[in-house]
Amino acid sequence: MSALARFRELGILATLLVVLLGTALVNPRFLAGHSIQDLLLNAALIALLAVGQTAVVLTRNVDLSVGSVLGLSAFLTASTAAANPDLPFPLILLLGLGIGLVCGAVNGAVVALGRVPSLVVTLGTLYVFRGLDYLIAQGQQVNAGDLPEALLGFGGGTLLGLPNLVLLTLLVVLAAAYYLRNYRSGRELYAIGSHPEAAVLAGIPVRRRVFGVFLASGLIAGLAGALWTARYGTVDAAAGTGLELQVVAAVVVGGVAIFGGSGSAHGAALGALLLGTIASSLAVLGVPAFWQQAITGALLLAAITVDRLLALRLAAALRRAARRPTEVTG
Repeated sequence: MSALARFRELGILATLLVVLLGTALVNPRFLAGHSIQDLLLNAALIALLAVGQTAVVLTRNVDLSVGSVLGLSAFLTASTAAANPDLPFPLILLLGLGIGLVCGAVNGAVVALGRVPSLVVTLGTLYVFRGLDYLIAQGQQVNAGDLPEALLGFGGGTLLGLPNLVLLTLLVVLAAAYYLRNYRSGRELYAIGSHPEAAVLAGIPVRRRVFGVFLASGLIAGLAGALWTARYGTVDAAAGTGLELQVVAAVVVGGVAIFGGSGSAHGAALGALLLGTIASSLAVLGVPAFWQQAITGALLLAAITVDRLLALRLAAALRRAARRPTEVTG
């Protein structure tokens, strides 16, 4: 399975390189230093959300509420920071994390403990959290001029030539990849997605793990909401609307199997970067917005098809390998 994952990720990198070089042939400024920074910055929040979504999808679930959780966290952190200009930046991030943790706990409790399909639960909470956001906002918005300089400075700042948001996203991606690869509880997520019934028989605490991945997804979405405020400054109740579909697309394009049990956090982050780069490339080439969405949808369908074909070929290869000892013995 690791070889299969590497094959997928190399395919994403090759496609990314083709898109970058192809667009640069038409517009050489596309590969300028500030343009690369913009590409990374535009993909950062989607990649961050994709990390949490990866953990959920690995267990054969999905979290469609991440855009609404981000929006709720963004407005609450923005309004709190505006009302308390002396509030330290780390406390603003902690507030966003706390909001996301509560939302994730709601999703996780209903899915894991109530045993309700995650698609139904998170589709419902998508509207519940967004409605709560509109109820709190009351049609108002928070402007960048009302926010502390430390918050806006982090959102627009750089370190070693890379935007702060990109570096923070990179740290989260690396931490998630290390956890999934090296910790038993992380590897158990793959077992749950591969065969939930077998995971139960093997003694894996399936409901606890599923509850945990929804907590993680909510936590990361809450953090992304605080970072959304830091980056954009002006926030209203519509912040993050529709992001959930972009996140799911990034995860699937990044090689995380929609049926669970296969994929990686860094693959999902690469998927987010690829989709963001394609969108920027199409805009530079003057392609209408409708075709940009159509191409993204086609990529998603292609990724699911390729993933399914690879899974079928792998299963067939494993069956052939299992028969060989029997044939030799006979």
